[in-house]
Amino acid sequence: MEKQVSYQHSNTYETLNKLTEETKYVWLVFHGLGYLSRYFIRHFKTLDPKENYIISPQAPSKYYADKSYTKVGASWLTKENTIAETENVLNYVDAVITNENISLKLEFIVLGFSQGVSIAARWLAKRQPVCDRFIMISGKFPSELTANQIQHLQTTKVMLTIGKNDPLISSELAKQQIERLKQLFPNIKEVHHDGGHKINSLLFKEYLQ
Repeated sequence: MEKQVSYQHSNTYETLNKLTEETKYVWLVFHGLGYLSRYFIRHFKTLDPKENYIISPQAPSKYYADKSYTKVGASWLTKENTIAETENVLNYVDAVITNENISLKLEFIVLGFSQGVSIAARWLAKRQPVCDRFIMISGKFPSELTANQIQHLQTTKVMLTIGKNDPLISSELAKQQIERLKQLFPNIKEVHHDGGHKINSLLFKEYLQ
């Protein structure tokens, strides 16, 4: 017989740069499968440190990612007990945002990479925060989310990036993803690159235009 308990849990997260009067953009960035936030956040060092403050939550489920048991990776969710685990993750993200106490006067950017897209999208849909830009990179928008749940994002600048040589996303899958997202976000902007399943920091300037 499976039972369930509730308990208090702690988790870390990473930040990059300092939040000052010169800060213009606050980024909430969700890493992909296999990442740790302290490594993922390094991709954002190319941004102007005076104007950009980056917050990188850490997926809670860690595992050894190689046979020598030296490399540690992390996962946001699996197909096991997904509904409850999603709520746990979203509660954690809420705690991160509360702890950071970000001013609403700053431009708030939410970015998801790979598996992080699903977490970013679910947090936006279920918590409905003010969001100026939503960036999806090499990931899948959750199939269960409806247009009504993201109605508050209709004034948000939504961007999609898929590498033209991404081994994990076929051209057919990419086409289906783009068609669905265009129905949900008619003004979505596509910003692609010729690489594979990765973050391309050269596109950050385009994300801010």
